[in-house]
Amino acid sequence: MSLDTQKSPQWWKKKDVKQTFVLWLIFTPLLGYISSTIQIRSIGAPASETMAGVINLIGLFTWVAAPVAALVGAMCLTTLLSKRHYGDNPPPEAENEIRNSPRINAIWITVSSVLCLFALVTGLVVLQKDAEAITDSAAMDINVTGQQWAWNYDYPNGARTEVLYLPVNKPVVFHITSKDVKHSFWVVQMGIKMDANPGYVTETAVTPNKIGVFDIRCAELCGLLHAYMQNKVHVVSQADYDAWVSNRAKMEAAA
Repeated sequence: MSLDTQKSPQWWKKKDVKQTFVLWLIFTPLLGYISSTIQIRSIGAPASETMAGVINLIGLFTWVAAPVAALVGAMCLTTLLSKRHYGDNPPPEAENEIRNSPRINAIWITVSSVLCLFALVTGLVVLQKDAEAITDSAAMDINVTGQQWAWNYDYPNGARTEVLYLPVNKPVVFHITSKDVKHSFWVVQMGIKMDANPGYVTETAVTPNKIGVFDIRCAELCGLLHAYMQNKVHVVSQADYDAWVSNRAKMEAAA
């Protein structure tokens, strides 16, 4: 007795698999380019090497994640464009679902684990590099105190202000604390952000490499006027900074 059986085609020869693969090839560069471009343009020009590193890291992570997002999108679109099945019984292709394939599940888990490990190691390398700046012997120390809803800055020569001034291309270490509740000291265009905790001093460092006026904000919800807890940092030449900080110290001494 002979049975007229039809062998199902190998999975990579199936129409939906081919369609998903083509869509994946199209979506990956589109998602990578559009997503990274939009993010980087919305961030704006960096004012320190730290921020430039952050922007590069965002672009790298976006491109690494693009194939995964593109694959999910391609699978969703293929599913939406596929023919509908009606009836009480599952379609003949149901046994070929991804969740029923140990090999595909193993590949998915392995690739996801490698991507997560890559993100972790890369992030730790960047954090380690940023932490090394705190030990720079040439760095200038500035004390930052947060309170509802203002920032105050104390300089080594006794000057104290509510607007931050820094010399360009000079490393600076911020020693950050709070008088009341938890705040977060965020110098936006320089790519540094550190919590300000009452009773504790935290540290972060940066070297501004661009003259200009940049934003400082609180990045931790700290009360009714949290959104208004922001001021500016003025990055100036070394000569202008020396003249300004000397004048401010004299004003503090005379007060």
